[in-house]
Amino acid sequence: MSDLSFEQMLEDSFKNNIHTGEVVTGTVISVKPDSIVLNIGYKSDGIISRDEYTSDSNLDLTTVVKEGDEITAKILRINDGDGYVALSYKRLAAEAGSKRLEEAFENQEVLTGKVNQVLEGGLTVIIDETKVFIPASLVSDVYEKDLSKYKDQEIEFVITEFNPRKRRIIGDRRQLLTAKKEAVKTEVLGKISEGQVVEGTVKNVTDFGAFVDIGGIDGLLHVSEISWGRVTNPKKIFKPGDQVKAFIREIDGDKVSLSLKFDDQNPWLDAETKYAVGTIVKGKVARFASFGAFIALEDGIDGLVHVSQIAKHRVEKPQDELSIGQEVEAKVIALDLEGDKKKISLSIADLLPDEEPAVSAPAEALAEAAAEEPAVAEDTVDTEA
Repeated sequence: MSDLSFEQMLEDSFKNNIHTGEVVTGTVISVKPDSIVLNIGYKSDGIISRDEYTSDSNLDLTTVVKEGDEITAKILRINDGDGYVALSYKRLAAEAGSKRLEEAFENQEVLTGKVNQVLEGGLTVIIDETKVFIPASLVSDVYEKDLSKYKDQEIEFVITEFNPRKRRIIGDRRQLLTAKKEAVKTEVLGKISEGQVVEGTVKNVTDFGAFVDIGGIDGLLHVSEISWGRVTNPKKIFKPGDQVKAFIREIDGDKVSLSLKFDDQNPWLDAETKYAVGTIVKGKVARFASFGAFIALEDGIDGLVHVSQIAKHRVEKPQDELSIGQEVEAKVIALDLEGDKKKISLSIADLLPDEEPAVSAPAEALAEAAAEEPAVAEDTVDTEA
């Protein structure tokens, strides 16, 4: 007969029934925001802390678990120091999650997960309690300096590297975005044609023009196609988010060129009438060249006053006689509407009166006039107010 009491033998039998690392299933007998207690058929109840249930440190366990639920967990310690068997639901789930991710890696399956952390080098996403790291360079198809906007977002990605032994599971979101954009681009290119009027949103503005999203593909609105008039700085006309109505000027492969220079708004349409030779016009000096000054007559139409037509007298440089923004009146002396480079030649001199040459008085007359003038003493002081 054994010297052990019944209670001691019972305790020994219980101890032999469970061991660290074993998987057990228990029934929830109480739930607190940060812990779950289960009846696992052992002399001591099992306990799962919040950290061993989920990676979400803010999760209130009472919102996801209730009394009577069955939970399968892994034994961490037979005695946690407080008389409970320490259990982990998260680690068991992570093991299953690792297998799930391995299959997804092999099949290139698209996964969806919630961003758990935003790190300096990228994002972490939890899939079935298994951590996936997405480097910053693979988060988006465009450079993003600040990744904080992704915190707690649900994002899609694929696994591109799976090495659980080194705890290295890498996700890639960029290739999905790139593939989607290419698909949309192909679809849009199949629907549009040259000359078609489209509406879009300005995405970016540069010194040479604006990029406009026309429904999944970017079209370039070059600075030369923004207006019939002269445009030197597109950033003074557009900003990201502006709505634009333009027409497709050219499609070259997957490159789309846009224009705002609609034919029916071409200021040269009635130029033959408005600027017939002999017509007197008014305009403002817009810019200078070494050979003359350009006069803005209206948006899109400038006339040139050659340096020889600025004044009746000889002019070396146009800026000696004119200034930017100055309003002038001139006469149309030539009109060339052939080809793309239409020209209007103006003359300011033709509207000026003839200048009389200055006549020098004979030396004898000057001498006589000086002799007739009364002398004035050097110390004379004029006291008249």
